[in-house]
Amino acid sequence: MNLLSLKWILYFCLLFSYLSAGIVEEFVFENPPFASCHASTLTQTASGTLLCAYFAGSEEGAQDVGIWLSARDSAGWSAPRLIAKDNEVPCWNPVLFTLPSGEILLFYKVGPRPSTWSGALIRSTDEGKSWSLPEELPAGIIGPAKNKPLLLSKGMLLCGSSIESWHRWGCYIDITPDEGKTWFKSHPINVKDNLFGIIQPTLFFTKEGKLCLLARSRNVGYICTALSEDEGKTWSMATKTDLPNPNSGIDAVQLKNGQILLVYNHSSNERTPLNLALSDDGGLHWQPFLILENTQGEFSYPSIIQTKDNWVHITYTYNRRLIKHIAINPSEIDTLGTQ
Repeated sequence: MNLLSLKWILYFCLLFSYLSAGIVEEFVFENPPFASCHASTLTQTASGTLLCAYFAGSEEGAQDVGIWLSARDSAGWSAPRLIAKDNEVPCWNPVLFTLPSGEILLFYKVGPRPSTWSGALIRSTDEGKSWSLPEELPAGIIGPAKNKPLLLSKGMLLCGSSIESWHRWGCYIDITPDEGKTWFKSHPINVKDNLFGIIQPTLFFTKEGKLCLLARSRNVGYICTALSEDEGKTWSMATKTDLPNPNSGIDAVQLKNGQILLVYNHSSNERTPLNLALSDDGGLHWQPFLILENTQGEFSYPSIIQTKDNWVHITYTYNRRLIKHIAINPSEIDTLGTQ
């Protein structure tokens, strides 16, 4: 047997193992050309390739921090590749989104710190192989602060945005009707009688068809939620859920069957453990579903999507050194949730 034949046999064994397993765990990279990474984001291209972007450099907030990209096809993950960089200030919080046309948007932030950053956008029409020059978003618009946008049937793209000023945090929805060419903003979404408020919302629909957001909180101790009945233009006052939050990022995805999966740190003061919760009623109630990480360390800033083959994919920061990827077969959700 020659080496080429052996290679294909090993490949098909790996592929069969991947498709037949209920859950797959792996790192996006293992020996990266940077010391620190954080804030991963996921999307699937029109042809089915999985893309993962993240910011990375010597440490968060350092001048050398840029936006890097890895792609996963049947052969595995590609090596990290730098795709966006500013020569004067760090980059932050990339967010990937694939439009129905197949064009991929990558939003990110540029600036010395979150309280003074600006929004930027680059585009790819060849599934992430090349990217446009950066477009600077209008003043006051940063696009999605951390989590993927939500596309409405009319073509309106809703981006869960937020502001982190010195003594006030608050959420907004940055809305674009034309794929990022023009923008307008919802009214602010805050928590009553809370100084620091909420940031980084994730969006989905309730069973009644209302828009719902969940958001990270500071000085609240819990994930907070709010509702909109006018396609994200105005929102209710945010209230706390019964899900704890240690002032760390969360993300949710609405599955094709209507269920909602939420990735979050089930803790009030640490970025561990990292958990998955399931809602069958449009986000009213949450059932603990799976513990992704339960050791000491930082496991944070998750991203979650469902791909065309119905698999659920999650990435998250692994101790600021790596990005971990978990894939879950939805047919195994009930079995995994009872373990």
